[in-house]
Amino acid sequence: MCRETFMSKGDMKKFLVMPLLGAGLLVAGCVPKVDVHGYVPVAEEIASIAVGDSQDSVLARLGEPTTRGLEGTNAWYYISSKVRRVAFFAPQEFERQIVAITFSGARVARIEHYGLEDGRLINLNTNTTVTDGRKLTFFEQFLGNLGNFSAESFIGGGR
Repeated sequence: MCRETFMSKGDMKKFLVMPLLGAGLLVAGCVPKVDVHGYVPVAEEIASIAVGDSQDSVLARLGEPTTRGLEGTNAWYYISSKVRRVAFFAPQEFERQIVAITFSGARVARIEHYGLEDGRLINLNTNTTVTDGRKLTFFEQFLGNLGNFSAESFIGGGR
């Protein structure tokens, strides 16, 4: 009697384990990852700052700001953002907090809070080269050069 088997038990396990392992890796790659950038003090620390406080007291309570205003402006900015990344998709910023403290001299003049809804997305790198002049279509370029040739330019008689 001849007994034929299609797959042994070991082959069957490999046949089932490999697709399950591949599916597990695929699902693991699609789990969102959240990156947190920057630092904004907690609300209680910000509430402890009042108009008229000195720069030194703000620095002692809140710490060093994320960035300071440009020359000529006397402002400190505490900035924090959260960015979600999923697999190969472009990252998406879903939360942003900015605390702007403006000083008049060495005293706090104004404290402002901004969020993601207050900002605009500015793409600093569009991967395009900006050229001067107007943009011509293929046919405008082709037809525009029709009358610009002379026989001398082809046979070299214009020396």
